[in-house]
Amino acid sequence: MTKYIAVHMHDYQPPRESPYTGRIERQPSAAPFPNWNARIDRECYATNGRARIIDGGGNVIGVVNNYEHVSFNIGPTLLTWMADFAPDTLNAVIEGDRLSAARLNGHGNAIAQVYNHQIMPLAHDRDKKTQVVWGVKTFECFFHRKPEGMHLAETAVDVETLEALAAEGIKFTILAPRQAKRWRKKGETQWSDPEKSGGVDPSQAYQVNLPSGRKIAVFFYDGPVSQAVAFEKLLESGEKFLGRLMSGFNDSRQHTQLMHIAVDGETFGHHHKHGEMCMAWVVNELKKKQDIELTSYGHYLALNPPTMEAEVWDNSSWSCSHGVERWRSNCGCNSGANGKWHQQWRKPLRDGLNHLRAQLDSLFDREGRKLFADPWGARNDYIDVLLDGSTAASWFRRHAKADSLKQAEGESKDIIQSETFQKAVSLMEMSRFGMLMFTSCAWFFDDVAGLEPVQNLRYAARAIELASQFDQADLVDLEARFVAELEGAQCNLPAFGNGKGVWDQLVKPQAVAGELQYMFHGPLNRGKDVEHLDALIQEASKLGITFDAWAAQNKLLDAYAGAVEAGKLTDELKAAFEKLAGTLKVDKSVLGWRDGACARARVDVVFKLPRVMRRRPGRRNCWHRETGKVCK
Repeated sequence: MTKYIAVHMHDYQPPRESPYTGRIERQPSAAPFPNWNARIDRECYATNGRARIIDGGGNVIGVVNNYEHVSFNIGPTLLTWMADFAPDTLNAVIEGDRLSAARLNGHGNAIAQVYNHQIMPLAHDRDKKTQVVWGVKTFECFFHRKPEGMHLAETAVDVETLEALAAEGIKFTILAPRQAKRWRKKGETQWSDPEKSGGVDPSQAYQVNLPSGRKIAVFFYDGPVSQAVAFEKLLESGEKFLGRLMSGFNDSRQHTQLMHIAVDGETFGHHHKHGEMCMAWVVNELKKKQDIELTSYGHYLALNPPTMEAEVWDNSSWSCSHGVERWRSNCGCNSGANGKWHQQWRKPLRDGLNHLRAQLDSLFDREGRKLFADPWGARNDYIDVLLDGSTAASWFRRHAKADSLKQAEGESKDIIQSETFQKAVSLMEMSRFGMLMFTSCAWFFDDVAGLEPVQNLRYAARAIELASQFDQADLVDLEARFVAELEGAQCNLPAFGNGKGVWDQLVKPQAVAGELQYMFHGPLNRGKDVEHLDALIQEASKLGITFDAWAAQNKLLDAYAGAVEAGKLTDELKAAFEKLAGTLKVDKSVLGWRDGACARARVDVVFKLPRVMRRRPGRRNCWHRETGKVCK
């Protein structure tokens, strides 16, 4: 009887892009690389696409694309980064999945992942759906097939999360053995559990029957061997690694066995240097064995449908023995870098973001219903715009209410230049950043002043800024309430004191500078826009942020002239321009120079999609539609 082996690599980096420029800023801790994505790509993701096999003399005797032979998922935000900055790596990933699918009857090695690594049991129901939908659509965009499986952030699970997966056609997910609550053979009434049997048998698939009537398969990975790979230096020896994999089989079992492990993909090359070479050597050795087949989970599941059923522990995960407390309380779990530090800041951070999300959702729902027939459905499909900005107009036409569409068409011949469309995108971006601010890494490490929490707080700042464009009469001051709650997030570093100190010193200055830069590249065609720029410039001065005053003056003059020429200079807008002129030390008489019809070097004030939605012209289209690869 054939025995099957699957090694699953969870390849993931949190989204690191500035919410204003869409670019990752320099991260000194990743030196000599410009940022952590670039560093880990070089140490792990790229090397796994060209893993060397060497002989005793150090000579290269073979090269293996590990993605062709191991199960893997790559986070959606990481995939989009690869498309722009690591095309060779992405080509190896896509090719590995294509070759594995050809070998395994269409069941490729790649599986999907929830969009930005939110802890799903802690997510709102609507966010659960969007996280899954965006993960599925991103997968389809890159791999040109529907995903069979989906990796959950930290494998954190509850029944509602499994329902969300199954509702989108996901057939299976991978969990830790301790997440199995109880199990039994189909048709039997007696359950087994960890206390009775000592642990779940990881060598087969289990069916979870959901309250909706849907079903989903679950694979509980081999815990001891996975731990040994991740933490016990098993990758220092190919022979030892292969031996441990083979030890997972038991001839007394009557079913077709699957020996499988699951670890962070960064284990192979980043955490353990040359780990990808060890994996390549093991792949080469396994291919020589007649009774062993390297497989994907989808392939094994197709050949061996579950004969067992199981229930899972709600609010459980693979990296916190307390369930999901690591992401909402001071449970004691930490990264180990500073064992004496407390994590009392985790709960105030989670609570503050939850309250902010509730207000953002309320605003999104209210304003969204003015524009869309179904704002939440429009948000689920907004991933199409993020993946390909050229679909923006068709997305809006598909979801906008008839009167909203008519209004947009009346404002401009090109819908994406219309104020109504700009408002719709601002609303979607606000909601997107409202999800990004829950990326799990913010709570995983040891302090609220760390790189990851600060990144999440920057997303929160951007969401708040976008919300300010809409009428908030029924909402409290978003920033004031949020910052007040951050005061309860006590920092381990005296320089910051608490979360408010982190906000004031590490988040707010960057947010103001980012907004200022963003405003310089966008149109000023509403009184609120001009007033906001005026407020930003004054706030930047208070924070000691320098900016190009000459460029700001040009922005004012060009925007004013553009409004005059377009016949859009209302009394309200004129008053806002005159106030900004005072801030920038421009005599307001200059604004009326030649009645606004000044001969100026015209500036393209056509609305542009947010930078985070843009891709280099032709790159993705060339890859997606013509060659099947990412063009350099």
